[in-house]
Amino acid sequence: MIHPSGRRERKKAQTRKALADVALRLFLEHGDDRVGVKDGGRGEALVAAVRDRGPGRSVLEGLHGHLRERVLKVRDPEFRRFRELVDGTPALSEYAHRRWLRHETAPAEALAEETGRDADEVTVRALAHYALAAPRLAGGSEDPAAAVDRIFTLLQQGWGALGC
Repeated sequence: MIHPSGRRERKKAQTRKALADVALRLFLEHGDDRVGVKDGGRGEALVAAVRDRGPGRSVLEGLHGHLRERVLKVRDPEFRRFRELVDGTPALSEYAHRRWLRHETAPAEALAEETGRDADEVTVRALAHYALAAPRLAGGSEDPAAAVDRIFTLLQQGWGALGC
């Protein structure tokens, strides 16, 4: 087996391993007929937002950038109509939110790895949970991207108090 030599190559290898681990976990939890490509892709993107965030960027800055982009996609007219249908139907809205929050394990594990904390630590799980809740909370705002920015400022201040 060839071991990656540079930091960037090691990070990419770690990301690929994390993706494989998430895919295996989803398969074991839900079976192959109940795991869609979108499920793995969302978890993959969240892990990549943490691991591949770029030099000098904090873990939260990586998640913030990714989730801010997610909120900006709502400006697409076709996607906006879909979101309005989902958000306007309580049962669909709750279902979509539950499906989205299923992905909080992947960023929690990546956060733990990047910060040297335990993935089961309540603060790590809480940070992942509230970070993933930001797009939904911001969705009803006049300016959703600015709302996500304000939410992440609050998260950064709280997480920073823990020394991370």
